[in-house]
Amino acid sequence: VQLVESGGGLVQAGGSSTLSCVASGIIFSDAVMDWYRQAPGGQRELVATYPGDGRTDYSDSVKGRFTISRDYYKKNIDLQMNRLEPGDTAVYYCHAYARRPGRYNKNYHRGPGTQVTVSS
Repeated sequence: VQLVESGGGLVQAGGSSTLSCVASGIIFSDAVMDWYRQAPGGQRELVATYPGDGRTDYSDSVKGRFTISRDYYKKNIDLQMNRLEPGDTAVYYCHAYARRPGRYNKNYHRGPGTQVTVSS
């Protein structure tokens, strides 16, 4: 299983950035795909979730600013981040709660993460 994040980097406050995560080795069609983040010294926070049924949900801290999207053909999820704030600075992780081909049970998988730094 591989979850490979890209995007992020240094962004000015008020700016935008898009994170992408490409998944392989999982059955993407019914996977629950999430973006988490962890700030220095902080706890991991669920930012956005996209279950396989088309619903999306967001943490209150990013609602209205971030948008999660999903491409079933490319097996990737994106996180469009607008009106970024210094408080959004964190390592962002792609998560999948998914089955592997030939397996019945779902397990949690996580990418290595990508740094987003928002300067004031």
